[in-house]
Amino acid sequence: MDIKLSGKVVVITGASSGIGKATAMLLATQGCKVVIGARRADALQNLALEITELGGA
Repeated sequence: MDIKLSGKVVVITGASSGIGKATAMLLATQGCKVVIGARRADALQNLALEITELGGA
């Protein structure tokens, strides 16, 4: 099955580490707009920078 992800908006909670972080990065590189949330603001800021550097939004 070929699922088109580009342009979709995805909300990920628990995105500061582990599976949430890996999922956010993967989906961002697949063209999704990723909304990330977690309790650790510093880790979220770092993740947002990583995603932006990879060309994600």
